[in-house]
Amino acid sequence: MKITVQAIHFSADQKLVDFIQKKADKLEQFSDNIISGEVYLKLENTGEEANKITEIKLIVPGNQLFASHQCKTFEEGTDLAIESLRKQIQKHKQKQNAITEQARKVDTLGVQEEDY
Repeated sequence: MKITVQAIHFSADQKLVDFIQKKADKLEQFSDNIISGEVYLKLENTGEEANKITEIKLIVPGNQLFASHQCKTFEEGTDLAIESLRKQIQKHKQKQNAITEQARKVDTLGVQEEDY
């Protein structure tokens, strides 16, 4: 899966980019239909410690999945965003399977009606 990492208003070191790529690659265990992903790393100008925002967008056939988390570190934000996307992927797969199953039922009903 191709992941694009964009650090906004700062430059991300290679360790952080490698960490994000490694975590994102684990999402392929749950779905091999992921086309690509985009990761945006932002620093928010606030006095709070949790000023690092991680946004991840995944492109899957027929849909886009998105997660965003604000934490103290980009690694923590990445972990939380990846977990959110994992859940979204599972829900997306369940919906796709339900649609496929519904289409199969309609097809089999159509064949049975023709027999009569």
